[in-house]
Amino acid sequence: MLIVEDEPYMAEAIRDGLRLEAIAADIAGDGDTALELLSINTYDIAVLDRDIPGPSGDEIAQSIVASGSGMPILMLTAADRLDDKATGFGLGADDYVTKPFELQELVLRLRALDRRRAHSRPPVREIAGLRLDPFRREVYRDGRYVALTRKQFAVLEVLVAAEGGVVSAEELLERAWDENADPFTNAVRITVSALRKRLGEPWLIATVPGVGYRIDAGPGADDRGAVRG
Repeated sequence: MLIVEDEPYMAEAIRDGLRLEAIAADIAGDGDTALELLSINTYDIAVLDRDIPGPSGDEIAQSIVASGSGMPILMLTAADRLDDKATGFGLGADDYVTKPFELQELVLRLRALDRRRAHSRPPVREIAGLRLDPFRREVYRDGRYVALTRKQFAVLEVLVAAEGGVVSAEELLERAWDENADPFTNAVRITVSALRKRLGEPWLIATVPGVGYRIDAGPGADDRGAVRG
């Protein structure tokens, strides 16, 4: 899990206590570090202090919710008024613990969050040798792990969910980007091109000229991923 806490001694004490419970954790001492770690690692739970340097814990929570990852958020903060808790839950927190706190209570709450998430994990999807795990945000091709950026993963998730059906560039833009995305941008084409290269040959993403893109499991795609005929 990710611990976002700007007090080094407290962060290390929490991390060391969780290790004794066989729970691995990374530490981010500020908002910028937290966002960077979230962009490159997959975490089961985020533990957020609200008052941190850089982007606040509230902003981190909003970013996690906006990503669509479903990652549970536990706010661990000195802000203990009822309206503080109300705004925390309103921002997407799944649980709220105020300082000072007992480590054992934190562990119990974290395990409860993990159990609830386990019951609602989305199914792993497999098609054309691809294995996409939405819960762990992992992709494998023929057993080989493929590292993807968040945007590449989001695009691939939409294509895989279509089960070979064609997905238009407009739909990809709507589902894998935010609502403020420029409808005339070439971001979809650039992202799909980079995604093809990450997945490797033979190309799996076929371009249907004038229509969109699809996962192509058969021999009907040429070496650029475009469908013949």
